Amino acid sequence: MKISSLFVLFMIAFSAVVIAATVEELTATLAEQIDEAQGVEPNVKTFTKTLLPHCTNPVFVAAVGKQNAKGLSLDQIKQIDKEWVEAEDELPIHSELIKNACADEIRKIIKKNPIIREAFVTDNQGANVGQNDLTSDYWQGDEAKWQDAYNDGKGGVHYGKNKFDKSTNTVLQHIGLPIINPDGEVIGAVCYGVAIDEL
Repeated sequence: MKISSLFVLFMIAFSAVVIAATVEELTATLAEQIDEAQGVEPNVKTFTKTLLPHCTNPVFVAAVGKQNAKGLSLDQIKQIDKEWVEAEDELPIHSELIKNACADEIRKIIKKNPIIREAFVTDNQGANVGQNDLTSDYWQGDEAKWQDAYNDGKGGVHYGKNKFDKSTNTVLQHIGLPIINPDGEVIGAVCYGVAIDEL
């Protein structure tokens, strides 16, 4: 009985080590991708590395996991996106996505890093989960900032081109990173709009 109990405890501990190593290895891979990114200023790379801990932010992980568990089809997501884009008045989903726990967490991060002007978290199909301000569309799955960051569930880093953003009245560079759960599984992505002139 004692041997059996010790074996179970050993397997639990071993599993925990394997899980931690998986997350750690993925984070290390992301750091390498940041270092190897072409045409990106060193100060932008340095700042991106400060964002890596948010890839495993428990609030983001919980919100994305909950969204993924809904099992929405891509057609359903695209229908929501259509309604989102065409809406002339605020929809209930607009309010939901800027007032939920994920959105609150984004605002906390922005408060500590004011050069981040906008940020949004998405699920494993590119549907919005939380944001600090309304995005122009609900579904990000057809955009490089989500595709590169989610990277077919492998995770990656996205650097967009510098672009003047009318809503924030500043030049932004979008930085995309994956959301990673404690099992080391890439479950979604987060995108930051950074005022690079202020770095």
